[in-house]
Amino acid sequence: MHTYYSYDCMTPPEALVRRCNDVGLDCIAVTDHNSLAGAKAVSAIANFTVILGEEIKSTAGEITGLFLTEEIPAGLPPVETAKRIKEQGALVSVPHPFSGYGRSSLAEAAVTELLPYVDLIEAFNARTMSQEVNERGRAFAQEHGLAATAVSDAHTIGELGRTYTELPDFDGTPQGFKEALREARLVERPAGRFVHVYTTLNKLRHRFFTVP
Repeated sequence: MHTYYSYDCMTPPEALVRRCNDVGLDCIAVTDHNSLAGAKAVSAIANFTVILGEEIKSTAGEITGLFLTEEIPAGLPPVETAKRIKEQGALVSVPHPFSGYGRSSLAEAAVTELLPYVDLIEAFNARTMSQEVNERGRAFAQEHGLAATAVSDAHTIGELGRTYTELPDFDGTPQGFKEALREARLVERPAGRFVHVYTTLNKLRHRFFTVP
């Protein structure tokens, strides 16, 4: 999920925490675009577990790092991005694979190249408009023995709590998280097309107005 530290989201950390409490989310991953600032801001005020993440723009598309301690710069080749995530003892996740989100989505060839580094893959992204694309991600995860997740990819408050990965309790470590994913239950609800209108409006707000 995202905060206003992403160029396409206007959600303040405080509002995100309130919404998570309202809908009963007790462990979240905050993965702003090319920034750890939002994850750190949420973690500082949350009364639940916050996984520090970053959705990093590589030269071939986006790669998500989970359990990061330091920000990773955008613009690196995919393998180099993944290596830097691993150097922190963090997990490599492939967001919205094969979705055709312009230059944001990794193509299958790029994901295949990353396989030695990948820990998990999004089998269901609520914002992906084609369920056929989600099924491709799910099939790819199964074929290669990767952990699969369902994510809201929330850029607006209303998206939080609709799609999520339900896990048993884990010890808060990357390895514990991976092990818990073996028993995960994926709750999948498409966000609908209209959320992308809000994303476009958010981009315009960031471009023309000062965002805290």
